[in-house]
Amino acid sequence: MAYRLVPMRSGRELLTPPSRRQRNRRGRGLRGPLMPPTLPAHKTRADRFDAAAVDAFSEIESRWHDHLVELDVAVDDIPRMLPRSDDPVQWPDEVTADGQVPLARLIPAGIDTTGRPTRAQVILFRRPLELRAQDADDLPEILHEVLVEQVATYLGVDEETIEDGPEDD
Repeated sequence: MAYRLVPMRSGRELLTPPSRRQRNRRGRGLRGPLMPPTLPAHKTRADRFDAAAVDAFSEIESRWHDHLVELDVAVDDIPRMLPRSDDPVQWPDEVTADGQVPLARLIPAGIDTTGRPTRAQVILFRRPLELRAQDADDLPEILHEVLVEQVATYLGVDEETIEDGPEDD
């Protein structure tokens, strides 16, 4: 194995092993991803989840656009707010949960730590939602249900009203 010297900012050099991508074991050719990221077919699970979330929200947003101008939707991998014990949790209305596990959370508009105003935000927790989907067809349905509940909480109406659309003024 041929090590190489890599210059560091401090002026010293660091001896590093060769990269695994440079290896050609047993004459099989260089190893790499099956689908290069530059091709349109390359999508990660997070990319597919984001696309499903956008589709689910666009259906609701198309009917409620004027009421949702100040609402942002974000995705986080896992919830940062888990219960500390195994006792049943009474989650607030802003949290959509499946038992002990939060699936989404509504953060109302307010002021951040630097004094700047923030917009209201629905945060979807990707991993818990993916784990509850039995297959790829389940995820859009689960996302739609969770977003309907979160938008209903944000607007202060019931979930059936969100499904039916706003009353014409």
